[in-house]
Parts: sequence; C-alpha cells; structure tokens
Amino acid sequence: MFKRYYYLTKPGIIYGNSLSVIAGFFLASKGLFHPLLFLATLVGIGLVMASGCVFNNYIDRDIDEKMERTKKRALVTNKISVKNALIFGTVLGIVGFGLLLYFTNVLTAFVAFIGFFFYVIVYTFSKRTTVHSTLLGSISGAVPPVVGYVAVTNHFDIGALLLFLVLVTWQMPHFYAISIFRYADYAAAAIPVLSVKKGMKETKIQMLLYILAFLFVCILFTVFRLTGYLSLIAMLLLGIWWLLLSVKGFKATDEKKWARKLFGASLLVLLVLCLVLSVDVYLPF
Repeated sequence: MFKRYYYLTKPGIIYGNSLSVIAGFFLASKGLFHPLLFLATLVGIGLVMASGCVFNNYIDRDIDEKMERTKKRALVTNKISVKNALIFGTVLGIVGFGLLLYFTNVLTAFVAFIGFFFYVIVYTFSKRTTVHSTLLGSISGAVPPVVGYVAVTNHFDIGALLLFLVLVTWQMPHFYAISIFRYADYAAAAIPVLSVKKGMKETKIQMLLYILAFLFVCILFTVFRLTGYLSLIAMLLLGIWWLLLSVKGFKATDEKKWARKLFGASLLVLLVLCLVLSVDVYLPF
C-alpha cells in the first residue's frame, strides 16, 4: 500500500526537480552552507511538489486511463480511493508549506505556491485545450531552483530570474522530445501537444529555438558574474552538443529513437547545469 501512495507523488519528478533546488540553494549560498535551512527547503518544496503531483493524478485520471503509460496508475485502477488521495495530497501540501514558512521565509513559500498553482490548476487544465500548455507548465517546472535561491537570499534578483529562465528554456525541448516518442499516447488521449497539433517539423523547429535560448541564458550567468568561465565553457560545450543533436532530428528516419536520444541528452544537460551552478564558487575562474 505504501508503494502505491509513493508512486502517486510521481517521485521521478520530485527527484529531478530537487536537483535544481539544490543548485539554486548553493548558487545563492556562495560557499556558506546552512544545513538546517538546506534540509528544510529541500524537504518543504519536495512535499509541496508531491502534493501537486497527487492532485494532478486526481484531476488527470480520466486522461490517464486512455494512455498506455499511465493506465495502470492507482487512481485509474481504483487501488487508491479518490477520498484518500485528496486527504494525502492535502496533508503533504500543508506540511510542505508549513516547513517553508517556518524555516525559510514568506517569499520562498509564495514562490512555491506559484509553482503549485501553475502545475495543479493552470497546466493540468490547459493541457486539455491548448498547445501552449507545455509553456505554461514550464513555469511550475522552473520554480524549484528559484525556491532554493530565495530561501537563502529572501529576495528576487537577477540570479533568481536567470534560474527561472534557464529552466524554462531547458524544459521546452525536453518535453517536446517526450511528445514525439509518446506521440501515440497523447493522440489517444486527445491532448493537444505541439507534435500532435502542429506536426513533427514545427516541433523540431521549436526545440532548436529553445536550445539556442538556453545557451543564451547560460551566457548571461557569466555576464552577470553569477558563474565563472569554467562553468560557462562546460555549459556551452554541452549545450552545443545538445543543439547539434537537435539539428540531426530534421533528417532522422526513426523519429521516436532520435527523440529518446534527445530526451536522454536533456537529462545530462540538466545534471551538469545543476552541478556547475552548485560548485562554481569553488572553481578557480
């Protein structure tokens, strides 16, 4: 039973986003580590994200039953009751926001609430009606590093803004890749993602443009002296590799296979990005 509730929180999303929380926290800390603040921030936003995922599962259960990937989820198969799921999600949210309010600051809790609202309400409902839901959903996905950052600084500055923008520009090609290799699922559930509504070519163009935007934001981190040149070089080399892989998609004969490769590459890009943001203060230049 515990396992069912655990997967109801979409742990993969929580762990992935936790990396960006850590990156934002360490970038703002500038080498001064606050263990209790770090732990409270990570656990607090983790519980808030878990709560959002539970509510998302509740709202999306009619869509999930139509998709091969999600048709065995606990709320679809009635292995967890709707009532219990709502109670579970509510408790997670209350505890998560409570931790952020008590151990961090009001701004951190407010930023976390924005992410929660955009994921549970704006994204969850817009993905049924508009191709722009991916962009709207990227807002919630870009909140975790900002939460980590403002938990330390208690103000929204250029660092917080660039963290938000770099995650938005990273997420778009990442999720567009998913929409290509999961095309059949989205089409079956009548979800108007870009690949279904506008076709593969338009999706590939958008992916290319967002990766270029991602590279530009990476440069801005160094321009505004938030990171040094070693971090910049690392991200540019990796970003250019990601870009070249994106270009190859226009001649791909097996689009699903190519999209999976691009998806995997995006995960590596995120991992390295979070790493360089976290350790940049310790690099020589």
